Amino acid sequence: MGFCDHCEGQRFDRARVLRALRKVRKDARARACGADTDAALVAALEAVRALDVPHLLLEGEDDDLIVH
Repeated sequence: MGFCDHCEGQRFDRARVLRALRKVRKDARARACGADTDAALVAALEAVRALDVPHLLLEGEDDDLIVH
């Protein structure tokens, strides 16, 4: 079982963005930027987690089980 190229890329991109936002949030906390900054970063994290990029159907991959 695997992921098609589109879904694998989507998972990778989303993970990179989430890691970057978590780092920014951690750095902001260390600098005591305040509740407004933290709330904005939490909202950004939630928005990225909720991203749903439409799946591109690939033809000719009937032999492998692919998760979408």
